[in-house]
Amino acid sequence: MNPDCHTIPREKSIYRVTVTGGIANAALLLFKFLAGILAHSSAMVADAIHSLSDFLTDIIVLVFVKASSKPADKGHDFGHGKYETLATTIIGIILLAVAIGIIVDGAGKGIAWLHGEDLNSPGMLAFWAAILSIVVKEALFRYTIARGRKLNSQVVIANAWHHRSDALSSIGTAVGISGAVLLGGRWTILDPLASIVVAAFIIKVGLDLLKGGISELMEASLPEETEQEILSIVSSFKDISDPHNLKTRRIGNNYAIEIHVRMDGAVSLNTAHERATDIEDAIKKRFGASTHVAVHMEPVKSEQ
Repeated sequence: MNPDCHTIPREKSIYRVTVTGGIANAALLLFKFLAGILAHSSAMVADAIHSLSDFLTDIIVLVFVKASSKPADKGHDFGHGKYETLATTIIGIILLAVAIGIIVDGAGKGIAWLHGEDLNSPGMLAFWAAILSIVVKEALFRYTIARGRKLNSQVVIANAWHHRSDALSSIGTAVGISGAVLLGGRWTILDPLASIVVAAFIIKVGLDLLKGGISELMEASLPEETEQEILSIVSSFKDISDPHNLKTRRIGNNYAIEIHVRMDGAVSLNTAHERATDIEDAIKKRFGASTHVAVHMEPVKSEQ
């Protein structure tokens, strides 16, 4: 469902959610960097880099939501909602870049270990930093995903999954660090291996976000079930027949819908116009007042 949200309250709500996450990310990344360096944990340093990417995406959200909230103007008849889609796509790209960097670093340490190089055993400070990160990031995920769904904001939902990916990263980090600390010796390889495993989870989230963002930027149609619901709404008007040429797409937080219908050609222009308006109102009632709806009337021969 695409609820009708007034621009200013929605923008402020998104800012509030994002700033909350940004403050937490800033504090976490500093603590995790210090813990990773002091405790000699490559997994924790990688985890800190992931938190840094979280912080940067918070900045991206703040900038792009500001742009996407601008009303339609002469050069943008459908508004600026695509900025939000672009932000989601950028978050996906950042996640992929971070994951690749973590894999390269972990693989380098793994190769060195295979050649007999001793890896530093991480300290418990890194383990407790990972536990703290899991708790904080999972709480942020639950808070952000709930707000994103309520606001129907794809970029907030994308940012929520970035929080979840960081929580998953910290789980892998905690497992790797604890294994390396408790088992010791050659088992120190668990630390960089944990970072590689975590990177695989991050890649999955990044690809999902990137796929969704690119699909929307390429003007993909709305899901089949949504289009069927639109056709059902139009068909509910008894004097309307043969709904066809349905075209749909998403513009940031809003839907754009175009459809052709047939009506008795003998009715007056005013009647046809009123019925088209009724159809538009019914669609907007379901998908939000900001939905862009265009109904094209075509005549059919009168049965009389």
